[in-house]
Amino acid sequence: MRIAIVHKDRCHAKKCGTECIIYCPRVRTGDETVIIGEEGKAVISEELCVGCGICIKKCPFGAIDIVSLPEELEQPTHRYGKNGFALYGLPIPIEGKVTGILGANGIGKSTAVKILSGQLRPNLGNFDTEVAWEEIFKRYAGTELFDYLQTVSKKSLKIASKPQYIDYIPKVFSGTVRSLLQKTDERGKLDEMLPALKLNAILDHDISTLSGGELQRVAIAACLARDADFYFLDEITPFLDIYQRIAAAKLIRELAAERPVVVVEHDLAILDMLADTVHVGYGKPAVFGIITRLKGVRVGINQYLEGFLNEENVRFRTTAVVFEKRAHDKGSNREDLFIIPAMTKEYESFHLTVSGGTVKSGEVLGIVGANGMGKSTFAKLLAGVETPTTGKMETILRISYKPQYIKADTSDSVEMYLRRHTTKFDTSYYQHEIIESLSLESILQSPVDSLSGGELQRVTIAGCLSQEADLYILDEPSAHLDVEQRVKVTRMIKHHAEGKQVGIMVIDHDIYLIDMISERILVFEGEPGIAGTAAGPFKMRDGMNRFLDELDVTFRRDQSGRPRINKPGSFLDREQKSSGEFYYYTADEE
Repeated sequence: MRIAIVHKDRCHAKKCGTECIIYCPRVRTGDETVIIGEEGKAVISEELCVGCGICIKKCPFGAIDIVSLPEELEQPTHRYGKNGFALYGLPIPIEGKVTGILGANGIGKSTAVKILSGQLRPNLGNFDTEVAWEEIFKRYAGTELFDYLQTVSKKSLKIASKPQYIDYIPKVFSGTVRSLLQKTDERGKLDEMLPALKLNAILDHDISTLSGGELQRVAIAACLARDADFYFLDEITPFLDIYQRIAAAKLIRELAAERPVVVVEHDLAILDMLADTVHVGYGKPAVFGIITRLKGVRVGINQYLEGFLNEENVRFRTTAVVFEKRAHDKGSNREDLFIIPAMTKEYESFHLTVSGGTVKSGEVLGIVGANGMGKSTFAKLLAGVETPTTGKMETILRISYKPQYIKADTSDSVEMYLRRHTTKFDTSYYQHEIIESLSLESILQSPVDSLSGGELQRVTIAGCLSQEADLYILDEPSAHLDVEQRVKVTRMIKHHAEGKQVGIMVIDHDIYLIDMISERILVFEGEPGIAGTAAGPFKMRDGMNRFLDELDVTFRRDQSGRPRINKPGSFLDREQKSSGEFYYYTADEE
């Protein structure tokens, strides 16, 4: 079974020499294996294609993928037209449980949910004509999805969903938080959710004025408040601190006792705590995706990280995602690069105090703290975007800053965007360290304003690190990135700091990313939205214990080294709290 994919957003037949046609062996013998279609894009005949792979290598824009699949995958669940993305398999919502979907971005998770919610009828690969429901039922006869799809076909299923990209909400709704949530409170549970998600203080705020964290919590509350047969939440953690993530997870668990819930999440610690079962999605992003059968949450996550599915006997990744057990406190002797000045910043309702400190050459300094403590304000003060009320930024250092909230404000291609940030775009070092490390090759010709949230995040990180600077500040670089992309970003940032002997500050709520990337840590404490204080920098052990103690959360590692949140009140939770060790550690880190 062979499928040929043409990425239409990357195919630019007017800009190339139609190498896919010229070099195709079957075209040279007279067959029309590859042609330019009516839309001006390449069209490949899968029946005539021999899978030589020449067109893949010759296409200057990387617009073609040809993949050979096992014969049992001959008929997809859904396919987006000729030479379009193909999805195989579907997740199974289960009464009384939270079902997780774990996989890379672009693997078909959103397509699967559209089918489950009745927004999209599966075409079983027959994209030319609409497939009758009877044929779909015949395909799923005897499976767990048979009864569910019958309900979907009758359009009697009510779906509540939380979208992945919450920044679209202000574009479709205007008014206060209170007016939005009152419209969605169909279950009469809003009074319980407001204090749990700490939304009471912003009920009279206009939706357009909310921060990303506030908007995320409002979106979660609006979804969970609806009276639906099936709930779908796409990424609940972006812009939320650990406390808020756990609070949201508890609310979802309570709802799942009554209704089936499906969650897509890339924060493995939260997914582990939240889900009962998981489906692993694998394949090649934007080419094909395969959704596995149900697995236990611990087994599913570990198999995904290993890159090998035992039951299916499939290896879908050549290397495993390894969780290092770093000895942070051993550290290394580095020279001071930058002295953080003591300063304050006063707003009408918020006060930030920075006691000062140092950033070392070649160091990545992690910055953690609850939302509303002033972390982004601190980054803006250092970057010169904001001016301190007292104290002064006296430095001749060059500073490059990636803000928390990013916008696609240009229609230029990704390549042109990056060329404006660096003169080294054509060097082999830049291509290897930036372009390849962030997997940007395939989207270089795509307009910046057409990118997905994850793609835009990677491009913005590249833009920040492309500039010649002494200090780089990255605010929430993990937002909308999948697990594998987060690992790549972590390695690249560490390599960039050490290779160029520059300082890098990373603000993030992903504990694994902060753990892997940081040598020291800056902790923000105080009262969210009222007053914040920057304490440190500390050694990792001291800083994380201080931070997690404040949040009343303990972490541990399992045998694979994977970070896991201890269930509140469990034996390990009580044991770590009694010993004052909120931050996970192992004997070799002593």
